[in-house]
Amino acid sequence: MRLCVDYCQSNRVTVKNKYPLPRIDDLLDQLNEATIFSKIDLRSGYWQSRIAKNDILKMAFRTRYGHYEFLVTPFGLTNAPAAFMALMNRTFQEYLDQFVIVFIDNILVYSKNREEHEQHLRIVLQILKEKELYAKLSKCEFWVNQVVFLGHVISGDGVMPDPSKVKAIMEWRVPKNATEVRSFLGLAGYFRRFVEGFSIIAGPLIKLLRNRVT
Repeated sequence: MRLCVDYCQSNRVTVKNKYPLPRIDDLLDQLNEATIFSKIDLRSGYWQSRIAKNDILKMAFRTRYGHYEFLVTPFGLTNAPAAFMALMNRTFQEYLDQFVIVFIDNILVYSKNREEHEQHLRIVLQILKEKELYAKLSKCEFWVNQVVFLGHVISGDGVMPDPSKVKAIMEWRVPKNATEVRSFLGLAGYFRRFVEGFSIIAGPLIKLLRNRVT
């Protein structure tokens, strides 16, 4: 169970953190010639980032059992993804674009051969230990030739969409309103790099949204 508080009111008055999340395409383009991989998923990632002492009161919430305050970053805050992404990039800055990909709480270590991978993985695990960032072992994979990462299947042969995601797109029910159209385009657009002429194919649906069809 994951506790999530409705922070809509707080988010409306929060100064937005403009730190950019990386483009998935740009991250995947780094994997050229990689043949061996290890995937590390941080355990309840946001909860490993403490809230500044002066801001703890702002994250307070009340239930029928009493009044509570988060000491770590809760889910639902508008700036949580950007802030955690900035933290992870600082943590692995020296090795980004070399053998580490980071997307929020997801880490991929990639190497050309087993000898390199032993060295790369040792570096990453040592950094996690020093920074006291903890992984969820059940979601980690080590020393594999193929791995599912950020909705893609990655191997020495290249990158392809996760078949389960493709199946979800193929079996998507016909959208009945603008919200459902946006949801479908969001999922399908995530894999646009694999669809030649995607913008042309999706054009009629995009036009519907521009015409503010409800």
